[in-house]
Amino acid sequence: MTDNGGFTPVFCTIIPPHVLDRLAQADDPALAGPARRTLQRDAYERTQRRLTTVIGATAATTAAASGAPQRTVYDAGHRTSLPGRKVRGEGAEPGQDATVNRAYAGLGATFELLLTAYGRDSIDGAGLPLDATVHYDEEYNNAFWNGEQMVFGDGDGEIFLDFTLPVDVIGHELVHGVTQYTANLTYFGQPGALNESVSDVFGALIKQYTLRQSATEADWLIGAGLLAPRVTGVALRSMKEPGTAYDDDVLGKDPQPATMDDYVTTGRDNGGVHINSGIPNHAFYLLATALGGHAWERAGQVWYDALTGGELKQDALFTDFAKLTVKAARERYGDGEELDAVGKAWEQVGVRTV
Repeated sequence: MTDNGGFTPVFCTIIPPHVLDRLAQADDPALAGPARRTLQRDAYERTQRRLTTVIGATAATTAAASGAPQRTVYDAGHRTSLPGRKVRGEGAEPGQDATVNRAYAGLGATFELLLTAYGRDSIDGAGLPLDATVHYDEEYNNAFWNGEQMVFGDGDGEIFLDFTLPVDVIGHELVHGVTQYTANLTYFGQPGALNESVSDVFGALIKQYTLRQSATEADWLIGAGLLAPRVTGVALRSMKEPGTAYDDDVLGKDPQPATMDDYVTTGRDNGGVHINSGIPNHAFYLLATALGGHAWERAGQVWYDALTGGELKQDALFTDFAKLTVKAARERYGDGEELDAVGKAWEQVGVRTV
C-alpha cells in the first residue's frame, strides 16, 4: 500500500524502449539480436506486472529489524525464472562473482542514503527486504524494478556492459520502489517523466554519497561506465547537459531536452518518460549546484519532501511537482537561499511554480 492510498507497481527499465528499438533495426545481428530479445523479454515482464496488479501481488517478506538492511542476491544463471538461486544473503562475505558483490553493495548504498539522509527505513519506509537477481537471461540489455525486486542483465558486451557496474543504475531502479510506495506516479506522460526523473535524481545522489562528492565535483551522469567502448558516448543521460550523453551511429543522439522549449510530444516510451525527464533532471542539477555542498542534503531533502509529503498526486504534471518543491523548501528552510534557488531552477527550465 502506498502512502497516497494506491498500489500500482509498474515495470520500470533503465534502458528506454526507443533505444532498444533503434538497436533492433541494426544491420549487424550481434547488435540487433540481443536488442530484439530484450524487447521481447521486457514486453513479457511488463505483461506479468500488469497481471500482478489485477490478481494481487505476493505477500511481502517479513521486514528486517528497524534500521538494518536485509539484502538477498540471487543468480538467474542466464535464465529468466525469478528470483533464481540464492548466492549471497545479508552479512555474508563477498564471493568470487563481482556482479553479485556489486549488486549487494548497491542495495546497501541505496538503503544507507535513504536511512541516513532522510530517515527512511528501506524503500517502503518499513524495512522492506531488498532482493536482486543478477545474470538474468542471455545478453540481456537492461535492468529493471518489477514492483517487487531488482533484476540485472549482463549486457551484450557490444553496446552495454554489466548493468551492476554503475551504482546509480542500481539506485535508480530501487527508487522506483520508493515512488511506488509514496506518490505512485502514473507511468505515462509528465507524471511518468517525473517518475523517471526522481529515480535519476536519487540514483545520482546515491552515487555522489558513495563517492562523497560535492555537487560541483559530481559528473551528473546517469549510467556512466555502462556503455561499451565502441559506443560514442559517456552515459545514458546527463543531468548537467541533457541531450549530450551520447551521439552514436548505432544508438543515435541523446534525445533529452533541458527545458520546456524543447519538450517532446510522442506516443513512444509511454509518452516520452525517459526523454522529457531531462527537464526536471536539469532543474535539480541547477538547484544542487546553486546551493553547493552535498546535493543529498538540502537539494535532495527538498525533492524527498515533495515526493513523500502526501500531496503529490499520481497524475502530477511538472508544474505540480515544482510547486510542491517550492512549498517544501519554504516549510523546511524558510524564506532563505534554498527557496530562492528552487524557484530560479524551475524558472530556468521553463516550468511555472506560481
